[in-house]
Amino acid sequence: MKTQATVIKKYGNRRLYDTAAKQYVNLDDIAALIRQGAEVKVVDATTGEDLTRVTLTQIISEDAKDRPTGLPLELLRQLIVASDHARQEFIMWYLKSAFDTYQTVKDAVEHRLANMQSTLMSPAEAVKRFMATAAPPSAAGSPTELEALREKVANLEARLKKPRAKKPGRKKK
Repeated sequence: MKTQATVIKKYGNRRLYDTAAKQYVNLDDIAALIRQGAEVKVVDATTGEDLTRVTLTQIISEDAKDRPTGLPLELLRQLIVASDHARQEFIMWYLKSAFDTYQTVKDAVEHRLANMQSTLMSPAEAVKRFMATAAPPSAAGSPTELEALREKVANLEARLKKPRAKKPGRKKK
């Protein structure tokens, strides 16, 4: 089910009014709404014309002023060159596909990090899970891998406790 878009009215004096919050907003406020996942629609207050695309483009260009990490110059040049409708549609499709792929990868990484974080938060659980997979139930009468390792450690400890016989040393000349 699609959520209702927040309607922002743009007035002739360039002021933006959020009809849901019933307050004036600026471009940063709209960008924050979008980053929070809200659907935003910007319309001209007098004509009702949809200004969403222009406003979002303005937000992107304002962000590029503050940080030099905006869109690459070559891509911006190509967008300007793409004046015919078919080329422009292809570029928009390509950008959307690239961004969708980026979002999918980002979501997968965040999911894996969340799983790792939950494992780090409960190390006892992680050890239990590891031990359950590392030491499968053994057949009757045969030692498990864990028991074999314990036996080897006990043998090594016993060898370390035995006093060593001194080796006859060489005499210095």
